[in-house]
Amino acid sequence: MKIAITGGAGFIGSALIRYLINDTKHQVVNIDKLTYAGHLESLESVSNSDRYTFEATDICDSVAIKRIFNTHKPDVIMHLAAESHVDRSIDGSAEFIKTNINGTHTLLEESLIYWKKLSEDKKVNFRFLHVSTDEVYGSLGSEGFFTEDTPYDPRSPYSSSKASSDHLVRAWHHTYGLPVLITNCSNNYGPYQFPEKLIPVIILKALQGDEIPVYGNGDNIRDWLFVDDHVAALLTVLVKGVPGGTYNIGGHNEKRNIEVVETVCDILQELKPISAYTHFRDQIRFVKDRPGHDFRYAIDASKIERELGWKPKETFESGIKRTINWYLDNKDWTEAVTDQTYNLERLGTAVTT
Repeated sequence: MKIAITGGAGFIGSALIRYLINDTKHQVVNIDKLTYAGHLESLESVSNSDRYTFEATDICDSVAIKRIFNTHKPDVIMHLAAESHVDRSIDGSAEFIKTNINGTHTLLEESLIYWKKLSEDKKVNFRFLHVSTDEVYGSLGSEGFFTEDTPYDPRSPYSSSKASSDHLVRAWHHTYGLPVLITNCSNNYGPYQFPEKLIPVIILKALQGDEIPVYGNGDNIRDWLFVDDHVAALLTVLVKGVPGGTYNIGGHNEKRNIEVVETVCDILQELKPISAYTHFRDQIRFVKDRPGHDFRYAIDASKIERELGWKPKETFESGIKRTINWYLDNKDWTEAVTDQTYNLERLGTAVTT
């Protein structure tokens, strides 16, 4: 297939493209605006492939999207482009509304026009896969799991914008017949993740000798999904999923935030100890909690396993070691993507009274 991927220079998008170029015969058209979190450095290993094309484009630009579709003639669309950091959405929601809602609307409009003009065989096989988050479901207590039928209850500007885009995608299927698919995933981690998310922040703060911030008391719980497992799930849904269907993707790895922090510190202590007398755990500091911090996310991923045959391969223990080793071996990447754009400062503390 020829696959158009929005947000292909981001964390999950670049992992998807590297896999498609290195391990399949598919062609890729990468559509990315290259914001602070989009970096072509993450795609250097595949950028010279004759099956890879890059288009520096904002998904809100309908004229540019139309041109890309008509020029490259993709067989399917995989929509990953999004503003995705909860803390940033607390400080400033406008970009989240613009990209996640208006951008998705633009893609749906142009995809519908494009799809209607396809030949019958290409029209039947066309898919618009929208990649979303488990945060649209709200917050869980100490028990229970999110399923595909869980009512939406987003709590942050970020999750609200993603919930809105999910509803738009469903509407374009039910109203216009566009063959869409939606995935809602749990917290991703792995190589090439921009250093504003929890795990890379821990690693880099620890190595720099800085305080490692933990929100509240560290008891908030997340389900952790290794990014390569997520990529495999997305391709499985693309090929096997039923149009109009939603599929939850989880890693079966629930961890309290403090457990994650302590695990990373312990592995770093083993791989790169400061000294025999100090421990990375000594740098942990509990800080004021995130405003509206959801207590627990947990995915029931039984549908995708039962209907499509996917389940994660990585445990948290194996995946986190792979991730830490990658960051230790790729300091040049970290420095390149954060240079003049992000210095590991805390975001998301602004609260209007």
